[in-house]
Amino acid sequence: MTSLKAPSSTNWWLRGVIARSVGIISVALGFVIGMYGLDHPASPWLPTALGLLVTGMVAQGYGLYCSIKRMQQPNF
Repeated sequence: MTSLKAPSSTNWWLRGVIARSVGIISVALGFVIGMYGLDHPASPWLPTALGLLVTGMVAQGYGLYCSIKRMQQPNF
């Protein structure tokens, strides 16, 4: 049995699912830790929460990029 995909083809669907999952988890943790950081302004949790929010948004953007690339690929 031979595979129809070339060995160098990229699995955009899997990359998109992983990126969106990481994005959702990062944004959720960012909000939860951010609420704790707002209650304790002297703690380092607020900058950590902001970093998680930015990471989540970047991951969601990469997931969108992967979805667009997957739609552009020809179907075999």
